Amino acid sequence: MASKLLLLVVLAHLLIVKDAQSVGVCYGRNGDGLPSERDVVSLFQRNGITKMRIYDPHQPTLEALKGTNIELMIGVPNDALQSLNDQNAATTWVRDNIQRYPDVRFRYIAVGNEVDPNNGNSRYVAFVLRAMQNVHNAVRAAGLGNQIKVSTATYTNLLGPSSPPSNGAFRDNVRGFIEPIIAFLAQNNLPMLANIYPYFGNPSSNLAYALFTATQPVVNDNGRQYFNLFDAMLDAHYAAQARLGGANVEIVVSESGWASAEGGPVATVGNAGTYYRNLIAHVRGTRGTPLKPGRSINTYLFAMFDENKKDGNPEEKHFGIFTPDQRPKYDQLSFN
Repeated sequence: MASKLLLLVVLAHLLIVKDAQSVGVCYGRNGDGLPSERDVVSLFQRNGITKMRIYDPHQPTLEALKGTNIELMIGVPNDALQSLNDQNAATTWVRDNIQRYPDVRFRYIAVGNEVDPNNGNSRYVAFVLRAMQNVHNAVRAAGLGNQIKVSTATYTNLLGPSSPPSNGAFRDNVRGFIEPIIAFLAQNNLPMLANIYPYFGNPSSNLAYALFTATQPVVNDNGRQYFNLFDAMLDAHYAAQARLGGANVEIVVSESGWASAEGGPVATVGNAGTYYRNLIAHVRGTRGTPLKPGRSINTYLFAMFDENKKDGNPEEKHFGIFTPDQRPKYDQLSFN
């Protein structure tokens, strides 16, 4: 009996350690005065950040990652999707950007980011699935199918009304785009990538719910109690997938963050620090979400640095957790 109890304790510890390693950080380069790629990799290592997301096959970054223990999600930019509808081009892409770097720990390939029939990326809709299929074929042909998972990064704007979370469903004009993608992921045991931002979910209506500081459940969904908006948004994605045959498709949170300036009264350093600290604590635990209890929530924080050259709303420039001179923007942000 004692030996069984000891085994359970060891297994529980291993699960906690596994989840404690499940927080990554997105590394964008669209800013002035950012550190060199090698300095960025060193910054990841000094802070115990073991997972990185990049948005294109940037050669200096790949060179800097050689021989490190940092697990990588690498992106195929939206403007490259059409070219990868040719299998030979996809095979060449994998050869040049994956196989050339055997000392880099590739884990995911994000084939496109936030492609949406309803926004400025709608012109790429027709190219996503075929590019995913071709890249997946190339990865398998290279003998890397067990190591590298191919997917695409979606986001909450693809959903219609999704409160309570069990009502989550993709918009009617999105279904023709996303349903074949979900089928492909399900058939090949691949995850969905999803960018989940409570910051963009009307947080001013209940800031504590958005910042993980609510002390009482805010939403009761058929007995499932939600204390935070992050879980609610993630479970809405799961519910939407299940409606289209993707009940067993795991979701990796490929971005989540909070603006620290220029986004109205909720965009403060204090709120952003609270969000990042509580998000890390939440996903490092083993609680999962109300719909998927006990499931690890593999999550990437957005982003490593403020990016002052980004287009869009001014707040988009203020999602960094480090300043360009490598100082932490927030206190007590621990990754290990």
